[in-house]
This record gives sequence, structure tokens and C-alpha cells, in this order.
Amino acid sequence: MALFRLRAPDVTSGSSLVIRGHVSMGRANVPSIAKYFSTKGRYEEVNPHLIEDILAVNTSMIRPPTPQCRPVHLTAIIRHGTRYPTTKNVQKMLKFYEVVKTSTEDKDWLRELRQDWVMWYTEDMDGRLVRKGMDDHRHLAVRLSKLFPSLISEDNLRKGGIQFMTSSKHRCVNSTLSFKRGLTELWNIKDQSFEHSVNDALMRFFDTCTKFVEDVSENDKALSELDEFNKGPEMTRVQEKIADRLGVPYSQITDESAEAAFYLCAYELAIKTVNSPWCQLFDEVDAKVMEYANDLKQYWKRGYGHDINSKSSCSLFHDLFSRLERAATNPGNVSEPVMIQVGHAETLLPLLTLLGFFNDTERLTSKNFASQTNRSFRTSQMLPYAANLVLVLYNCGGGELRLQPLLNEKTVAFPGVREQPSTMPLYADVRERYRLLLGGCDFEVECELFNRKKQR
Repeated sequence: MALFRLRAPDVTSGSSLVIRGHVSMGRANVPSIAKYFSTKGRYEEVNPHLIEDILAVNTSMIRPPTPQCRPVHLTAIIRHGTRYPTTKNVQKMLKFYEVVKTSTEDKDWLRELRQDWVMWYTEDMDGRLVRKGMDDHRHLAVRLSKLFPSLISEDNLRKGGIQFMTSSKHRCVNSTLSFKRGLTELWNIKDQSFEHSVNDALMRFFDTCTKFVEDVSENDKALSELDEFNKGPEMTRVQEKIADRLGVPYSQITDESAEAAFYLCAYELAIKTVNSPWCQLFDEVDAKVMEYANDLKQYWKRGYGHDINSKSSCSLFHDLFSRLERAATNPGNVSEPVMIQVGHAETLLPLLTLLGFFNDTERLTSKNFASQTNRSFRTSQMLPYAANLVLVLYNCGGGELRLQPLLNEKTVAFPGVREQPSTMPLYADVRERYRLLLGGCDFEVECELFNRKKQR
């Protein structure tokens, strides 16, 4: 059995633990509202079985329709692991912490925040990967190798059959290094190192899509639905309840205060595995409102809110399908068995949107919170730290090729592809489903790069 080295979750500690076989995390330190932490949520909240065994996999979900089917290619597009808050969020948290220190309420958890808890988040952390984030990718690498041992294998790694690509951001580069480390530790490889490429054109396409930058990213009106929701009755009630719990005037708690408080609870769990006193500021009703606010932000900035959000990922879409097409052309001798691509939540969500996943009949707006209780567009489930979309191409013999999509190690079905089994349809049916995108979806055309340059 392989030996895995796991650093202790306390980020202030320099010690590490050596655990043989598997790691048990325990459930005692998980706040009840953790499943609503959206893009600040742990991967373990999406897959709770990992709390008991971080290396556990469910091989039963991978059931090809015939025994002759064998996987010949795998592409994984993965969000970076757990990170520190960004400078902007740290500033909000510091501001809210100063308000909390003015509270005179005599409650145990409030006294703990005022007297014992130390604001240890600093602006220079600015989204850097934490130790837990390294472990996220190390453990994911091991689990994927257990799910697909013929593809993510020592032989494929050594001969260059597993390729690695990353965004230039440190948290992504370090996640990639951690993924590679998970494999080299698994197979005890010490005599060889493995390269990775940095490709922001694919992994940070949103930075160079002019139409997206101008119409959404830098447009104050693009998130008007979120702005309206933050002024609405649901968010106002959350703010009032926070003020009541702290014993401070309502005027001191804004929507940014509520967000900062929610993030403090989320980061303490994600980074330190602590059920923090900050979590006492929210009940489940509040947490659902906070989750919806973040879902609104993601929906309108990266998802279905604006058409350019998904179209900005055209280059990544074509990169993915061109690789699948090369494998499908010669499934008996695939030259690129595995591609691991590490990016951001902002990389994954536009692609998932372009592919049609989690597209509710009713659009998310500032006015329909109550009717969206059962929405499928829920970033807490879609985009935790280390979120991943995995596509596996199977050769079933006789020219039959099938494609299986997995999101966060769970089977999903391509929207609009009815073929059975729906979680492993014929590759030809998937290509037909996306025929218009495959024949178009030109990044430069959609983003109007040439047209706007000519106008300047």
C-alpha cells in the first residue's frame, strides 16, 4: 500500500503527519451551513464520504454498456485547490472585524471572537494556495488514478502520456505541482521529473475576450440583478439578524458586511477545518440567502446571464474537442492518453454553461429567490475548491466510441443527449449535440477582437 504524507490542517503549524492508506478527517468540526458556501466551499461538502476517507472512490459508477469498452483518453479540467482570501475580501473582513469588536453582547461565542480570536488574514495572502489546497490536488490525483488505472498510470506518466497545463496564477501552478506530486508519491517515482505548460489563452480566456471584459467584467450594470437582490428583503433581513446577534445598529451592517462574515466562517473551515464562532452569525435560512447571492453573481458574470459569458470559452471548448477527435480517429493507438488542465472557477463555469449543464428553465433574478429552491444552478455543488470536469472517451470495439462526463467525480448527463446510458452516450451523438458549436464558436469572432481593434 502506498504511503501518503498529509500536512496537518493548522496552517500555523510546520508539522506533518504520515498516514498509511487513507486519511480520516471526521465530521465534528463541520458547521451545519457548510453546504451553502458556494465557490468558497470545500470539495468534501460535495463528496461527504471523503470526510471519512479522503482517498475513497466509487468505481461502480463507471459501468460501460459492454465489457469490451475500455477507456482510451481522459481530459480533466480542474479548478485550483483551497486558497487564502483575495486582498479585496481580506479588506472587507478586516472592516467587519472592527465592527464586531464594538459589540457588547454577552455571549460565549462573541466573547471568544472579541477576546481570543486573532485576525490572522492579511492582504498579502491575496488568493495564494494553502496547504489544504495542495492536498486537494494530491488526493484528487490518487483518486483519479484509482478510477482510471489504465490511463493515469505510472507507465503513461513516465513516457509522457500524461500532459499538464495550467494558468499562470501561483495557486494554479502550485495545484498542478501538487497533482503531479500525488502521482509521484503514489508510485514512489524519484528518478524523473515531469514538465507542465502555462497557457493563459486557454485557462484564463476571460482576460483576453474583449467583449466579455467590456460588457460584463468592467460593466457596472452587468450585475444589476445581484445589486437589486442585495437591496432586497431577503438580504436586508440577513443583515438585520447579524446586527441583532451582535447588538450593533442596523446601519453598521451592509451586504458587504454579511458577505465578509460568511466568508470568515467559510475560510476558517476550508483552511483550518474549524467550526468557527463566526458561523454563529448565520442560521440555515441566512445561509441559503447568502448562497443565492453568490449564485446570482456567478450566473450573471460567468454563467447564463449574458451570452458572451459562455462564448468566451470557445477556445477551451475547441481545444477539448480537438483532442477528443484525435483520439477518436485512432482509438487503438491514442497518442495523448491524458490531459490535466488546471484553472479557475471562472474557467470551468463558462465551459459548463457553453455545454448546457445546470440550465434552469427559470432564469436567476433578484425577484425569484423563493421559487429557485430546487434550482440546478447551485455553485456550492458545481464549483467548490478543486472542482473538476472529467471527460473519458471509451473504445467499445467495432467502431463504437462512447464519452462519459464526470463532474466532481460524479456521473452527469450531457444536456440534450438522450441516448442510453445517458451518462455514457455514443461519441457521435455528443458531437451531433454540439454540431453548431463545433462548426462555429470562434473565439475571435465572438469576442470581437478584430472589429474593436479596427474601431480604435
